[in-house]
Amino acid sequence: MARILLSPLTRGLVVESPHSSLESHLAPWGMTTARVDEVLDSATLIDAIRREEAHVLFKRSRVPVTAEVLAACPSLHAVQLCCIGDDSVDKEAAAQHGVLVFNDPVSNARSVVELAVGHAIALARRLYETNVSAHANRWEKTNRGRFEIAGKRVGIVGLGNIGRQVARALEALGCEIAFHDTRPVAVEVGQEMGWTPVADLATLMATSDLVTVHTSARDAWGRDNEGMLNEVLHLLGSEREDSPRLFLNLARGNLHTPDALRAAIADRAIRFAAVDVYPDEPRPGESWTNPYADEPRVVCTPHIGAATNEAQPRIAARVARTIGGYSRLGRMRDCVFSPRATLQSPAVSAGQAVLSVVHSTSRGTKKAVADAIYECEASTLASAQQDFPNGIAYDLSILDRPLPASAIEALVGRAAELAGDPTAIRSVRQVVVESDG
Repeated sequence: MARILLSPLTRGLVVESPHSSLESHLAPWGMTTARVDEVLDSATLIDAIRREEAHVLFKRSRVPVTAEVLAACPSLHAVQLCCIGDDSVDKEAAAQHGVLVFNDPVSNARSVVELAVGHAIALARRLYETNVSAHANRWEKTNRGRFEIAGKRVGIVGLGNIGRQVARALEALGCEIAFHDTRPVAVEVGQEMGWTPVADLATLMATSDLVTVHTSARDAWGRDNEGMLNEVLHLLGSEREDSPRLFLNLARGNLHTPDALRAAIADRAIRFAAVDVYPDEPRPGESWTNPYADEPRVVCTPHIGAATNEAQPRIAARVARTIGGYSRLGRMRDCVFSPRATLQSPAVSAGQAVLSVVHSTSRGTKKAVADAIYECEASTLASAQQDFPNGIAYDLSILDRPLPASAIEALVGRAAELAGDPTAIRSVRQVVVESDG
C-alpha cells in the first residue's frame, strides 16, 4: 500500500537524545514532537511511532530502523538521522516503503577533524603515555620515538566531507596527503586539491606514516566494508624510513577487528593507534568491555568524535531545516540514497500545491503522475525529478491547485496498471501552500 499524506509532516518522534534545541528549530515548520531519550529496541520503537502516529523519526546512530519497523509504521514518511552514519537504517526496506532517509554530513565535521588532528599530534609526540609516566613520578625526557608530523605522508581512507577537511588541516601543518577512495567523483576532487590518489589500500598503508580512516560501514554501492582493513594494517609505514607508523579510526568500528589491530600493534607494525569506534558499543548505562583495555598503545575514546558543545546544536539546526524544507516545499538534500543530490523547489504562492511522489523507476509511473494532474485540469508550474541508484525516484511538482484525494488514490492505481507493478507508487504527499515563499 502506498503511503498517502495530504498535509505537511507535522508529527515527529525523537529518540537517542539529539540536542535539546531540535524541537525549537522544528516549531517554525509546524512540527510537534515527542521525545524518548533512550536507545529503543524494535518493538518499543514500533509502539512509540504508532502511539505518536509519527511522520518523521529523528535519531542518531544506535536505534535500528529495520524492515519490520518500516512495515509496521505506515504513518512514517521520513527518517532523519542526526548524525552522518546511515548503517542503522535498512535503506532497501525504506526505499520499498517510500520512506526517504536523510542525514547530516556537514555539522559534526569540525569536531571530528579536531579530534583527528589532536590524536595525530599527541600520538606522534607520545603525549598520552608521557602523561601517565609523569603522574607516576617518572621523568622520561627523551626524543626516542617522538616525531613532528610536518613532512610526514598521511594516508586518508575515505575522502568524504570529513576526510577532505582532515586532509586540508594536516596539509596546513606540513603533511603530504595521499588518499584512497573508490568513488570517481571523490578521486577527481582529491586530484584537484593536489593530493595523491592510491588505488589500493595495501599501497596506501605501506607508503604512509599516518593513516586516518573516514569511510562508512558500507561503500557507495551498498557493499559491506566490514573487515576491509584487517589484511593491510600490518603494512603501515613499511616502505617509509623511520616512520612514526600511526593509525586512527574515528569512522566505523566494523572496518577492522580489534584482534587485527592488536596483532599489528604487538608486531610493532603500528607504533600507536587511536580509536573512537568499536564493533560492539553499549547502550547508555550498559556495562562495556573495552577490547583494547590491556593495550596502552591503543588510545581509546567512547565515540565522542561529534560530542562537542558546538557540533550538536549545529546538527539540530541543520536537520530541522532539512526536514522543514522537505515537509513544506518538497525540497530534498542530504538523502542517503544519493548523498550529493539536491532538489530545490522554485518560489511558490499561496493556494498552489506541492506534490511529492516517491515511486519505482518502472515505465509508466511518471506518466501516471502527469495524467492525474491533467485529468484534474491542474497545471504543472514547475517540476523536478531525482532518480536514485536503488531503483526508486523522487518526483516533485508545483501545481496551480491541489489535486483532490480521489485523484491521488487514482494516481496510485493508474501507476500500478501502467507499470505492471502494484508497488509502483511508494508514497505520495501533497501540501497546499499557505503563504508566498
